[in-house]
Amino acid sequence: MRQPATTGPGRPRLVAQRRVGGNPREEILDAAGELFTTQGFAGTSTRAIAEAVGLRQASLYHHFGTKEDILAALLQETVSPTMDFALALDPDADARDRMTDLVRFDVDQLVTSRWNLGALYLLPDVRGERFEDFRSARLALRDVYAAIAGEIVGHDDPRTAVPFRLVESVIALRSDGELGANEAAGRAAVTDLVVDAVLRILR
Repeated sequence: MRQPATTGPGRPRLVAQRRVGGNPREEILDAAGELFTTQGFAGTSTRAIAEAVGLRQASLYHHFGTKEDILAALLQETVSPTMDFALALDPDADARDRMTDLVRFDVDQLVTSRWNLGALYLLPDVRGERFEDFRSARLALRDVYAAIAGEIVGHDDPRTAVPFRLVESVIALRSDGELGANEAAGRAAVTDLVVDAVLRILR
């Protein structure tokens, strides 16, 4: 009889690894990302997530205390890489070049992620205190966009609010099935389209 695989000392798996991820935590996030975006947050239990990974429910709680903790981690993953990229941009480089690089990186992140996690932004649950850190991080990224746009058109220009919103529009496009997120050519075309739209607005 085949023995269960293990996730670490004293934490046997029910089955061999079957999710994307280099460790159980990443596998849990992958399974939750799929279930939250296809079945809804309220309609997904931690038991269902554990079963999708092939873990015992008790093992899931070793990595995340609550279902809200899993959602918070997923949401943070949609913002942190782009913010890190933005902060690494050369502040002395031309603002239009920085905007182009930022938009291109951010759109690529949103359209190539395995699950359309941006769709979770509108969950009523995200308005709660538990997700204050995520909301603050998202607003900070919005402000980075606005600051760069302000260097191009003036900080009092209302167009400074548009680039961030245009980038996030790809979340709805993906939800509606209007972009080929699994096709490299389709992803590149969407990215080029959003970059072009942002630069046209900021002329």
